Amino acid sequence: MTASMIMAAMLAAQGVTVSPLLETDTIQQKDAAFEDIAAGKADSAIILLKAGLVEEPGDPALLINLGAAYEQTGDLESAARAYRAAMDSRTRYQLELADGRWMDSRRAAQIALSKLEMTGTIALR
Repeated sequence: MTASMIMAAMLAAQGVTVSPLLETDTIQQKDAAFEDIAAGKADSAIILLKAGLVEEPGDPALLINLGAAYEQTGDLESAARAYRAAMDSRTRYQLELADGRWMDSRRAAQIALSKLEMTGTIALR
């Protein structure tokens, strides 16, 4: 579970900063429940992220963090579904990761899913 929390911290930025790929000069802050995830409050994060997805369906930042929160709860199948949805989303961002690096949202979701699959606890797609 600690490895999952570390991965979540690496993939999700505090108040995720996103920049749509087509509008590279626009930077937006988004509350993606990072603080709850980092504090181990996965259930609270899941509630916040699901509410956010009602407003912004398919948002990759929300989906990636939802996957991380599901990982914390041990619901690896739901985590995998969230990461796959982020990879398949029509929306695509450059995300600022917790360590300050920027990464394409699809790539971040792919890395998260790959790490989850490497545990051998979920079926490959």
